[in-house]
Amino acid sequence: MTENNRIEYKRELTDNLEKEVVAFLNYKDGGVIYIGLGNDGKVYGVADCDKVQLAVKDRLKNNIQPSIMGLFDIIHEKREGMDIIRITIAGGLEKPYYLKRYGMTEKGCYLRVGSASEPMSQEMIDALYGRRVRNTIGKMESPRQDLSFEQLKIYYDSHGLNLNHAFMKNLELLTPEGKANYAAYLLADDNSTSLQVAKYADTTRVNLIENRDFGRCSLVKALKGILDRMEIENTIFTKIGYPLREQRELIDSTAMREAVINAVVHNDYSYGATPKFEFFADRMEITSMGGLPYGVDEEDFFSGFSVPRNKEIMRVFRDLEIVEQLGSGVPRILKTYGRNAFEIRKSFVRVVFSYEKPFENTGSIPLHTETRVETRVKTRVETRVETSQLILETLAENPTLTLAQLAKMIDKSISAVERASSKLVKEGRLRHVGPRKGGHWQVLEDQEDEGGRP
Repeated sequence: MTENNRIEYKRELTDNLEKEVVAFLNYKDGGVIYIGLGNDGKVYGVADCDKVQLAVKDRLKNNIQPSIMGLFDIIHEKREGMDIIRITIAGGLEKPYYLKRYGMTEKGCYLRVGSASEPMSQEMIDALYGRRVRNTIGKMESPRQDLSFEQLKIYYDSHGLNLNHAFMKNLELLTPEGKANYAAYLLADDNSTSLQVAKYADTTRVNLIENRDFGRCSLVKALKGILDRMEIENTIFTKIGYPLREQRELIDSTAMREAVINAVVHNDYSYGATPKFEFFADRMEITSMGGLPYGVDEEDFFSGFSVPRNKEIMRVFRDLEIVEQLGSGVPRILKTYGRNAFEIRKSFVRVVFSYEKPFENTGSIPLHTETRVETRVKTRVETRVETSQLILETLAENPTLTLAQLAKMIDKSISAVERASSKLVKEGRLRHVGPRKGGHWQVLEDQEDEGGRP
């Protein structure tokens, strides 16, 4: 059999192997490459078959993008008593595939044409890429067009931002045809997107003891509900000692918050999947569906290189200061838990937080979930006035603070400051003047009347 549009012969492993593989990946039917056969099909064999197979696998894994793991097989065969290698390549679904060193250019993208691998034109590359990304939530039409955004408006108001009549266009919540897109659907007051927090009795998913749905509302509200639940579940162990006491969290709260936000921001909602949040007896797992975003490999991911899958959601989360800066989340998780906490697959990214253990040999007092729920309820009632007053007093002296800066200054969580400031705005005691960047807060009451400083 001679070479054709689906068969390529190589007498030995050469430097252009990846080019031939890319060409078959971009071809609709894939193809087969034989190593150890001449162009005329004559058998020459492979001297060290095991070594060559390992080299082929390593090169295909590391030198081609997007990932082609699962799209090729390397088989050892015998022809005329000699060893040869057969590489079977499937036509990929994420076209265009390309040589990593050259990127998505004419030097990096090839297509099988007859028995040759020809460079693709830039026009063809752009067309293939356009089809591949067509199902982003910004281009997908919302299942419903009768959407309301009262919850989102409240959150923007609490940050001194106003959503005017053109906000859907400004926040890129419309398709190119002018209809509400899927990002708008996720941020609307009412949708069918379920975001659940599950709790199991042991280390398996067999004995479910609690499953609470925080979704079916604006994604911002759902996220805040999940973060509050995480805070409740995160037991704090306290060791009483002299002169200081020591505390240890079940899960590092900073890492946990970043993992939750990342899961919501980077989840692939385009095919209906939603992130999962699960508590087991020995660990917590946070799973974001869809794998790594296009163009990001593991090294990019771990170095904090950020390519938001859902740029519309990222935009809103940055406006509301939920996300401080691009690429900051993963390094914060790595700082405490390292790379072993991550499980990266083609279809999902999972973070696994193993629980810390109580202090040994004494005085270790675990603040359990039930106690924390009761404490939080009491604390909210007892300190609401105090938190509101702290906000007013601090902003009176520092009117240009952002809510994130304010939360840090008064030692409160961002969600607590958002709730309190939103209430103050509604009550007419606080307002934001001017643009978000460059604007300032204005306190609309006499601090002395409220028990503040004279």
